[in-house]
Amino acid sequence: MRGKKVMVDRFLAELYGVETRVLNQAVRRNEKRFPEDFMFQMTSEEVQDWKSQIVISNTEKMGLRKPPSVFTEQGVAMLSSVLNSERAIMVNIAIIRVFTKMRELVETHKEIVHKLEQLEKKDIEQDDKIMLIFEYLKQFEQTKQQELEQKDRPKIGYKPSKE
Repeated sequence: MRGKKVMVDRFLAELYGVETRVLNQAVRRNEKRFPEDFMFQMTSEEVQDWKSQIVISNTEKMGLRKPPSVFTEQGVAMLSSVLNSERAIMVNIAIIRVFTKMRELVETHKEIVHKLEQLEKKDIEQDDKIMLIFEYLKQFEQTKQQELEQKDRPKIGYKPSKE
């Protein structure tokens, strides 16, 4: 969302074993720990997109009184200091590991995309060379055809008599 990997407050609350309102209350009590790049609230358009992605009808409220908050990787890490329980610490470690694994996969994906682009470029260069070869063959064939036509053409002009 907004170009960032995020987790929604209700799913984090479920993981931490607390109610969503408790999680959000803890965040509100510690607002300084959650700048905009750590946590933000969804816009109504983002909420509609989110609902459509999880196949819930747009008319259904999902028990939402206000748009959900979403947390970036740094925001999730900050939650462990706000929700100070054993479960919060264990969940936080697991989530950070997932984010790290996702980052590694994205980097691997970038390498694969780069290699595919290189292959595609080579393929295009090869296609151009093959097309050039076909063009030369076509020209060669036309030249041969013209030579044959010239050779088989009846000769015109003065013919000396055979005596």
